Amino acid sequence: MFLNDLYAIIGLRSTPEKITSRIRLDAGHPVYLGHFPGAPVTPGVVQLAIVKEILEHCLAREVRLSNLRTCKFLEVLDPGRYPEITFDIQVKVAEQIQVNASASSGDVVFFKAQATYL
Repeated sequence: MFLNDLYAIIGLRSTPEKITSRIRLDAGHPVYLGHFPGAPVTPGVVQLAIVKEILEHCLAREVRLSNLRTCKFLEVLDPGRYPEITFDIQVKVAEQIQVNASASSGDVVFFKAQATYL
């Protein structure tokens, strides 16, 4: 949905237990016209959608969010100030997919989440 539109993957390392993906945000994307004009912010729901898309890309299948146990947004993700972001995703694949995810740039952490996907 957002891959190769709002963002591009510029680096990816994946093992069965961990995914690390560097992305580059497109600060000119229309989502920022409404969120917010003159002060762009990457919506939290978009950040979570990026986790889902990276997970789908690495698992080579579609997934569906089943449970979002915790999610804390810690810093505003301004695409002009932070155009390149690292997503770290700890993965445990079984009947359900358990995920611990975060996004950061250097020492700045934008969010942390624990989720279950089907």
